Amino acid sequence: MSSTPLPPAPGDVAVEPRRRGSRSGDVLMVVLAAMAVLHFVRPAVFSEPAVQAWSTVFVAVCLQALPFLVLGVLLSAAISTFVPASFFSRVLPRSPVAAVPVAGLAGAVLPGCECASVPVAGSLVRRGVTPAAALAFLLSAPAINPVVLVATAVAFPGEPQMVLARFVASVLVALVMGWLWVSFGRGDWLRVREGHVAAPGESRLESFRSAVQHDLLHAGGFLVVGGLTAATLNTVVPRAWLDAVADSPVLSVLVLAALAVVLAVCSEADAFVAASLVGFSPTARLVFLVVGPAVDVKLIALQAGTFGPRFAARFAPVTLVVAVLAAVGVGAVLL
Repeated sequence: MSSTPLPPAPGDVAVEPRRRGSRSGDVLMVVLAAMAVLHFVRPAVFSEPAVQAWSTVFVAVCLQALPFLVLGVLLSAAISTFVPASFFSRVLPRSPVAAVPVAGLAGAVLPGCECASVPVAGSLVRRGVTPAAALAFLLSAPAINPVVLVATAVAFPGEPQMVLARFVASVLVALVMGWLWVSFGRGDWLRVREGHVAAPGESRLESFRSAVQHDLLHAGGFLVVGGLTAATLNTVVPRAWLDAVADSPVLSVLVLAALAVVLAVCSEADAFVAASLVGFSPTARLVFLVVGPAVDVKLIALQAGTFGPRFAARFAPVTLVVAVLAAVGVGAVLL
């Protein structure tokens, strides 16, 4: 079965033809080449403590996210290859407003982080799912799946209210962003790259393998871009700055929101980072848990690669504001 996408509905979303090559793959090759050249020209640079710290964070971010990115690519390829477009029209309400909460709660079944949800959401859009529902799934899946909730319970023993607050606030972010897209989203903001198109006579298994190969190269390059950004910011932001603002209710919330964007910790592990920030209030730590899976530097890079830079430039800032407000509101009630 061919994975050729359905034509977009007017005012909905356009699917861009797949270009030859991969700009994100080119970025990956350039980074590797530059590091190889630097190693031979200035080998002493790699012995500097700051460079070693930077490389440790970069490798940690990429290795932490890579398994879930592969999971997302596999699911995306399976959806585009084996699942008929008619399936989604049967399981999702026709109204985008009603489809948003269904898709948002369906995010609980994907055991992965945000790196897995982006390619899956892109595949859903290509298969004809309304973008509002796909975006709700993208935001909820890395935050409310069982693995993340269990990890949060383990990181905060004896504090079930933190698990509940994370679930409620994350679902709220997904629903609000989905409904905002229904009300204000424009089709020309969203450019989804065409997935692998099956060649004549190509079997489903061959099409699945080709789709995985194509999508992994494309998404992997953007993961590297996000990892480079996260490593750089992690290295230059002093820990003393955090300690200085922990006692301020407003600054602590803003700083941990920014830290969640910068650190780009996988959602399966971010609860343990939040639990270690003992000087901050429970609400501020909840902000860290809600913001991270919704908008961080590697996620922004992946979104730009999957849906286009115009989409990421609009979606990420609004998501950040909504996530902070949702976490603060839920924290005030439950924590």
